Amino acid sequence: MERSYQHQQPRKEEHDTLSKLKQMPVESLNLEAISIATNLYRSAQKLRVKMETEVLSSYKLSWTAFSILYDLWVWGKLETRKIAELSGISTATASNVIKTLEKKSFCRKSIDTRDRRLVFVSITDSGKQAIEELYPEFHKGETELIAGMTKDEQKTLTELLRKVADNLHTT
Repeated sequence: MERSYQHQQPRKEEHDTLSKLKQMPVESLNLEAISIATNLYRSAQKLRVKMETEVLSSYKLSWTAFSILYDLWVWGKLETRKIAELSGISTATASNVIKTLEKKSFCRKSIDTRDRRLVFVSITDSGKQAIEELYPEFHKGETELIAGMTKDEQKTLTELLRKVADNLHTT
């Protein structure tokens, strides 16, 4: 049985943030945009900390390292710049995280034979095993994220977050 949506009141931190920002000399403050951005940020941070602490720590992986390993598991061999783009990090940061994953034998690098400037990264069997062991626990955290939402609310949230992501898309 699905519950009907109940309007949630702003949390204290959201209320305090809005009160402070109302003092700013901004001509037309969009309080809903502020609330959405604040809640997205706080939710993402809480999810990241929860996953790093409760799930990824068993393999001594950061959120970024897990994200890169997951992308390699899903898409196979990827060029370093593509990995950075998918993870929303610089190529320098991606290279450092990839080095860490290499030390754990979770991935391996290869140089393109035609263009030696291009470095490709692929997941190893050990990396696949790590993902396959971690993901069931990781997924529990994903399901906790939406606990208490009806299927319709979940679909609506997914659609709205896709719109948000599209608004942030840069070429």
